[in-house]
Amino acid sequence: MFAASADAQRGDEAAAAVKLPATTLPFSGYASPEAEAAMAADLRDPQVPPSMTDLPAVRRFWQAYSDRALAKMRRRFDVRTEHRTIGGVGVEVVTPASPDPRRTDRVLINLHGGAFMWGAGSGALVEAVPIAAVARTTVVTVDYRLAPEHRFPAAVEDAVAVYQALLRTYRPEKIGIYGCSAGGALTAEATAMIVQRKLPVPAAIGTLCGTGLPFGGDSAILGQLAMAQPPAPSGVTVDPIPYFSGVTSNNPVAYPGNSKTMLAAFPPTLLLGGSRDFALSAMATMSRRLEQAGVETHLQVFDGMGHAFFMNSDLPESLEAYQVISSFFDRQLSRSANASSRRAKR
Repeated sequence: MFAASADAQRGDEAAAAVKLPATTLPFSGYASPEAEAAMAADLRDPQVPPSMTDLPAVRRFWQAYSDRALAKMRRRFDVRTEHRTIGGVGVEVVTPASPDPRRTDRVLINLHGGAFMWGAGSGALVEAVPIAAVARTTVVTVDYRLAPEHRFPAAVEDAVAVYQALLRTYRPEKIGIYGCSAGGALTAEATAMIVQRKLPVPAAIGTLCGTGLPFGGDSAILGQLAMAQPPAPSGVTVDPIPYFSGVTSNNPVAYPGNSKTMLAAFPPTLLLGGSRDFALSAMATMSRRLEQAGVETHLQVFDGMGHAFFMNSDLPESLEAYQVISSFFDRQLSRSANASSRRAKR
């Protein structure tokens, strides 16, 4: 384990707390004019989801949000989608209209976001469509079981089932896994379960706007305030969402970022988010811990951007993020070293 327990730290919490003065935060001078205009529009007409006490309404809200985002993406990116079942799990296979003939031996697996409670359908495709088009590579996005109907480890078991099935067609050094928000956390979980089951690890992973640690730290407060949102709990040891109910912080699959032994078996990892993302503290800490464990790590932070900013394909930052993600996987999956020789170590 990396740090002292949260219980041991709580005694000094009040003494170390800082009362923030009222202030006005200007938009980042490093961000694009399009991002500034989008932020101004959000402030003028905030889209507030329903209370979590009405989960069906929350799911409808985010479904409509994703439908709108996907409609814009389909006008920009030319791809084909097909529903299939792989490893007993429903998936959408996204194929670029003009695949790169040099990349037909590889596949990317996407694990969508949505707090483990929504995000299937268009919510998954908004993560898969732009990457398939920009990378010119097939992306398989997984319709994993959702909470609260299903809890840990249901989603990670579904993700690993798809991975194992794809191993029959693709070499592990030609497979990458990525996801955003809860999907970023699930990507880390799936990698940990792959390690735990002593399967060959994928060539690389991307934990985007979420990772193998609970959301918390400074960004849970500062990132939310910078997006004109109420602050989330900081200093948490487990995520307070139904999927993780009953899971402890020392579970190496649920929270691999708390186990140096587990992290040492991880493949090269991309972590990407915004400076106003409530997940940034978790990602920055995960990046450091991966480096301490000897893992090749790439942390990309877009100033002024909030959580899952690249769902808005109109932003120059989003187009850059798609390129960063695609280039990272292209480099890793093009390496001549045989990653299949990497085996989980416990």
